[in-house]
Amino acid sequence: STDMFISLPYNIILSREQVLEMDAMLPSAAEELLREIQKQYLETKQIPDDLLLALKFMFGPIAVHALDLVDQHSVTQFVAPSGRAVYQVIGSSGRVYSCFSSCHYCSCPAFSFSVLRKNDSLLCKHILAVYLSQATGTCQEVTTSAGHVTGLLLAKEEDNT
Repeated sequence: STDMFISLPYNIILSREQVLEMDAMLPSAAEELLREIQKQYLETKQIPDDLLLALKFMFGPIAVHALDLVDQHSVTQFVAPSGRAVYQVIGSSGRVYSCFSSCHYCSCPAFSFSVLRKNDSLLCKHILAVYLSQATGTCQEVTTSAGHVTGLLLAKEEDNT
């Protein structure tokens, strides 16, 4: 087996092993919290205060920013007929970032720095917004062509403005 490396924006290079580990990157406690948020939101159309506190405790200050992005309907999922999907999140600055929930990756600088380089955050606010919009059913979904999704997957960060 040969080593395979994946180059990401901001000169981040991941080995095949690191990419495979990313699938298990979100701790089970975080997954359980998101499931509970989804359950409560389906029942009451709101997120109870205790779950909001747990969200802030687990994810820190990005939780509030992610909730703001969800409230502003900033998350869109583009889905090809094959089922391949990419999320795009309009950040608070107005820039559009591509997010991949299957491997917990975002094209924003905060993800590259805080998550990949410093390893002091689980996620950036954009990916957390993706998960929260999924849990609350507020993610906008756009069915599009395979070519469009491929273009989004291959787009350079500076092209996403």
